This record gives sequence, structure tokens and C-alpha cells, in this order.
Amino acid sequence: MIFTPFICLVLASLAPSAYSQDIIYNAEHNATTIVGTWSSGSKNVMTGAGFANPANQSFTYPKTTGVSYSFSDDGFYEIARYRFNGNGSEPTCITGVIGWVHGHYSLNSNGSITMVPLGDGYQQVQDPCAAVSNFIEDYNITETYVQWRIFQDPTTGYKLHLFQFDGAPLAPQFQVSTTPNMLPTTLLRNLPTTTTTSAGNGVKTQARRSLLQKKSNDAPASHLAVAVAATAGMVTMSVAALLL
Repeated sequence: MIFTPFICLVLASLAPSAYSQDIIYNAEHNATTIVGTWSSGSKNVMTGAGFANPANQSFTYPKTTGVSYSFSDDGFYEIARYRFNGNGSEPTCITGVIGWVHGHYSLNSNGSITMVPLGDGYQQVQDPCAAVSNFIEDYNITETYVQWRIFQDPTTGYKLHLFQFDGAPLAPQFQVSTTPNMLPTTLLRNLPTTTTTSAGNGVKTQARRSLLQKKSNDAPASHLAVAVAATAGMVTMSVAALLL
């Protein structure tokens, strides 16, 4: 069965009734275990050594945007994300974000998933319209997904559907491997002393930002900048075409 965005939204709207009671692990909603590696779309974004190098806070940039989650059978997770965020009021001010984080996860009895980072996650943000257009910052936010489902598609195989804290669905992810493709499940970079601020609901986030000033970061900055500029250019051409 193919699940359209409309069906995903319908499923999300049913979330309150679904996670108000203990989850039942069966073939109807969880056709296989969540353990393994999952990736969205063209599967170019993948967790593991080919995406992030936490030691120097760098990235190997995928060909396309997407997201990938990995889960181990002993309670560890890893997330790789690469995306562009649009700006409705300023179409050319497209923000590019690439990020990595890992930590411990728990499958709760009400059907939700809680993911608590180890503390060494980070992301790079490129915003051509901001005062600081390119920077790397710590990313260590406890994430809650109110429910999750695994269906078996006759064409693409197993698909993981995750629903965020507000019930909004993430892009479906396809099973890439039944064993998790992850970096070591320990702290992978030295962490400076930082202050923490509350992001609501008990979530703590790191307050440090580091500007991309070192030569080792020049290439990643340029790569993301080119990608953001190309995306903004396509948006501009699309708007111009509509006006002709």
C-alpha cells in the first residue's frame, strides 16, 4: 500500500487516541523491528562514518537532502539530517542545515519514542540573509516522537513512519539495513564548558556557537553556501516564470 501525505496527516490526527494506551507490537502496525538503519527519499543521506566526522565537526555532503535514523538493539540511536528551509516572505533567503546527533532511545509503553543525546551533536547552518551567514553550533535536544509505525510496502519493502511531538509526520524512511550503521556510541569530540538554556518541556540546549573561521572549515562552508545559492536561484527563476 502506498501512503500519501494526506494519509500520513490522517494518521497523525489520530495520534492522541493511539498513544493514550499501551502500544501493541504486531504485524498491523509494526511489521518488523525498528533496529537497523533507515533513510528517506533517494537514500543518499545515511548515518555512519560516511556522513559526519565529530572529531573536527565536519560533514561529507550527500547528493540530495534527506534524513536517516539508526537504532541499535541495546538502546542507542543516531540521526543524520540534511535539509533546506524555505522563507515565505523572502523566497531567496533559504536556510541550509546539515546536522548529526546520537544518544540513547527508549520505546515507551504509550507508543512514543524518547531520544536523549549524549551531548556531542552538532549542526552547520547557512543563512545568506542572517547577520552571521554561516556557523556551526552544538545540537543536543531531547526529541520525543508521539508514535511510530512500520509498514511493509509491496514495492519498497519496510517503511518507518515517525510522528513528531505535535503529531506532524516525518518523511517516510525505507529500511536500508537490519543492522545499524552508526559511529561509536560514546562521546566523539571534546566538549567545551557551556551554559545551557531551557527550550521548554525540560529540554536543555547548548548555547555555544562557533563561527567558521578555520581553514579546515572553509570547504564545508563553501559547499553548503553553493547548495543554498543554487536552491535560492531555482526559487527565483520559478517566481520569475510565474510572472511572465
